Amino acid sequence: MDRPVRIALDAMGGDQGVSVVVPAASAYVASDPEVELILVGDETAIRESLGGEHPRISVHHASQVVGMDELPSQALRHKKDSSMRVALNLVKEGVADACVSAGNTGALMATARFVLKMLPHVDRPAIITALPNTVTRTWVLDLGANVDSSEEHLFQFAVMGAEQVAALSGIERPRVGLLNIGEEEIKGNEQVKKAHELLQRSDLNYVGYVEGDNIFDGSVDVVVADGFVGNVSLKSSEGVAKMIRHFLKESFRKNLLTKLAGLVALPVLKSFARRIDPRRYNGASLLGLNGVVIKSHGGADQLAFGNAIGIAKKAVHNNISHRIARRVEAQLATREQA
Repeated sequence: MDRPVRIALDAMGGDQGVSVVVPAASAYVASDPEVELILVGDETAIRESLGGEHPRISVHHASQVVGMDELPSQALRHKKDSSMRVALNLVKEGVADACVSAGNTGALMATARFVLKMLPHVDRPAIITALPNTVTRTWVLDLGANVDSSEEHLFQFAVMGAEQVAALSGIERPRVGLLNIGEEEIKGNEQVKKAHELLQRSDLNYVGYVEGDNIFDGSVDVVVADGFVGNVSLKSSEGVAKMIRHFLKESFRKNLLTKLAGLVALPVLKSFARRIDPRRYNGASLLGLNGVVIKSHGGADQLAFGNAIGIAKKAVHNNISHRIARRVEAQLATREQA
């Protein structure tokens, strides 16, 4: 790309809205000269927070805001000038190359699907993000876009996830696993068993069934599940990370001796905390759409939201939507010939 990547930010989305998005935008453009950002939302509030002009940050006014607890159908029908909808419209019109929002996940998914439409041969979008493992990271999808998925949907998720990882991580043939309650052939429900058969016949680097612990042991690059199972897995891992952090703090604060031990171990603890810090993995891609859309965590701080912007830039640079469309079509052609 011979020009800066233009990313539209839903400045009003998330738990903190402008107070997080605007500082994150300012910090990001200061560190990356290859990006231009469009802040979408209440112009007055945005400019007050921005505190002046910036050559690579522009403001696009939107008069409405989608609430975090608002029904997706209501947002779609009645919030046509919301910051979320306008940011997505900018992608559709080619004004922006990508959209980042920390807003209502259901509303973002429904609105993005309505505005941008699906890629050819893709039935449903899927949410994918990376989680830390003992070696590098594991990408997991779907994380909640689809509560129930057929074997065909799971197959499409695998193809999209593998292409995303190949593009963003540089792994030529990512190892793909299907999340199940065991590695034995007899385990799993009918959708999972049928998806397993489809994946075995594909030319993906499919390693078979994987269990929840394999997400974190570095044995697989992409883990595929329906949105219900994927979301439970994600939230469980976040809860375990918080519990470990809590127990470590509690243990080192018990008495003077443990406090001294904590002081000695501080460099190691800081390195550990940085490695599992969920803010550094913030930014989930909505795959299958005809455009780049990144969902930030609703409670993201400046660091976390900046990470989501970085993922959007990388997705645009790697032309991820085009690559996924081409890959899905190739997989379908291979299956028809078999």
